[in-house]
Amino acid sequence: MAILDDLSGYEFEDLMEDVFRNLGYESVRQSRRTADEGRDILMEEVVDGRRRAIVVECKHTETVGRPVIQKLHSAVETYDYDGPVRGLVVTSGRFTDPAREYARGLGTRRDGGVELIDGKDIREISGEIGMDLYNGRIEILCEEALRPTHPTAGRDAPVFEAAHEIENLEAATIPTPETTVSLEPMVTVHTKTSATFETTVGVVHQVDESNDLVIRADGDSPRIATGDVRDLVANPSAPRIDLEAGDIEGTFDDVTRARFGRTETTYKQWAIDRLQQVHTTTVQYTGGNHVDYEKTCTPKRSDVSIWSIDPVYVPHVRSRLPLGEYDYQYAYYAAGPSRSTTTNELRQCVHCDTNGASANYTYCDNCGSINCDDHIETERLEGEPVCTDCAVTGQFAFDTKYFYDEANLEAFREEYAEMPIHEKATENVPLAIGTAVCVLLVALSVAIFAASSAGLV
Repeated sequence: MAILDDLSGYEFEDLMEDVFRNLGYESVRQSRRTADEGRDILMEEVVDGRRRAIVVECKHTETVGRPVIQKLHSAVETYDYDGPVRGLVVTSGRFTDPAREYARGLGTRRDGGVELIDGKDIREISGEIGMDLYNGRIEILCEEALRPTHPTAGRDAPVFEAAHEIENLEAATIPTPETTVSLEPMVTVHTKTSATFETTVGVVHQVDESNDLVIRADGDSPRIATGDVRDLVANPSAPRIDLEAGDIEGTFDDVTRARFGRTETTYKQWAIDRLQQVHTTTVQYTGGNHVDYEKTCTPKRSDVSIWSIDPVYVPHVRSRLPLGEYDYQYAYYAAGPSRSTTTNELRQCVHCDTNGASANYTYCDNCGSINCDDHIETERLEGEPVCTDCAVTGQFAFDTKYFYDEANLEAFREEYAEMPIHEKATENVPLAIGTAVCVLLVALSVAIFAASSAGLV
């Protein structure tokens, strides 16, 4: 594969850092590039319950001879680590026979010797860990997604749950929504920043903080995920599915999946840059000459360690629910029984800006609209809710009546015409009040006349 030969030495180190991280090694990081100390990558592994350090030398050359193995062995022997240490040399080319013979004499990998990985091994390993070499680096190929459905409920359960909160909307009458899912790529970068800032008076500032950055991996550039979405992705117990084994295409009406399109190294470098900005601060201190100073403290890139990079697809489920003359959208990010709602038109009046959980909403079976209290009335003949937009209205004395259609309006007109005055009064609040006042005045007049006749007034 000629693509390995096109890399620079630093690019080759970046590539191997990605490979080792995906092989499951921990605390994979590059050593400082300011001096050649016989090691390019440092990482750790756990063997028989005991943590062991690995010192890695990366050689982007056609051949690697015995002196490189000797130099790495010396670096292993002098590496300051509280525990066992072994060595590893990786090359995009091949090892000479003397190099291999010398490495065999140092013991096996399990014994803590020096392991050798050549270009052929790299190509085999990249295939085994399910990754492609892409533009000289490793592009993330992810086959895991957060579970898009509740483990015990149906695909459309969230939509029916949301519809249940709407008055006058019977679950049995709701049609099956059209539900699709888009798998959005996100990456969680587990980091630790450790930095100490000193002046002539001593330490003036320190940073010792771990961060889990959840990065949206779609779009033109990486960006931080926040809020509920960040919590869904960062939750280590969030249920996942294997995209190859799961029948996600058979569950949803349509499934789309975006590629990550970038390498782990890209996200790592972006996370380091971001953390350098986050942890930059300006401190004031007093010097030995009793003069006040300011110092801007920015962690170096080597102060930020990337412990692991975890890519995953996050399902963005979108449902379209047709009700009468209207279509309603309901969308959410899913992680098994947990979800983060992004769109809920079932909690929004179709006639005004009223929305959210603080208002009451009522369904109009006449047209399919969902309405706030200001846009819903009671249909006079049927006694059911009807919205002010589709209702036919009629004036009866001082009151407005609402009807499903002209036929109901005309039927009530005939009924109203046959009503005695006291029944009409019950249909019209102003008229009823007026009638009650008239009755009260008549009764009062009769009482006054009776009292006057009795000589009481």
